[in-house]
Amino acid sequence: MDAVLVVNADLGPLHRVTVQHAIRMLCRRVAEIHEAEPDQLIGVFPLPRVVRLVRYVVTRWRFSAGPAWSRAGVLRRDGRRCAYCDAPASTIDHILPRSRGGRNTWKNTTAACYECNQRKGDRTPGEAGMPLRREPVTPSWAALAGR
Repeated sequence: MDAVLVVNADLGPLHRVTVQHAIRMLCRRVAEIHEAEPDQLIGVFPLPRVVRLVRYVVTRWRFSAGPAWSRAGVLRRDGRRCAYCDAPASTIDHILPRSRGGRNTWKNTTAACYECNQRKGDRTPGEAGMPLRREPVTPSWAALAGR
């Protein structure tokens, strides 16, 4: 276990932190254990899976515009699966190629395996004869934090 989910006082997901950071939060008493690994201890604390903040943190900004686009976010949103063949994905493909004015946006990018990305090249999926298995969407904060 290398990441611990941090949830707000109302149990809304916020982000993930390392186990060491989670233990520091417990020592400072800004969080308490919500869910832990059974029979595993770190000092006096059970090994946390989920920690809950003691006080509610206002996160209005999380619900206004949504998360900013990032390569890691696209891979996480798509479950690291290729949108063309469902193989493990390691690259990002622009549906409308950048050379034709395609931008780095949630709805114009998708995860792709190296082979499909090379085969599609500088064409749209329709021109390349490679239909998308799923349409890209703009994810919510909770969707990105929950994986």
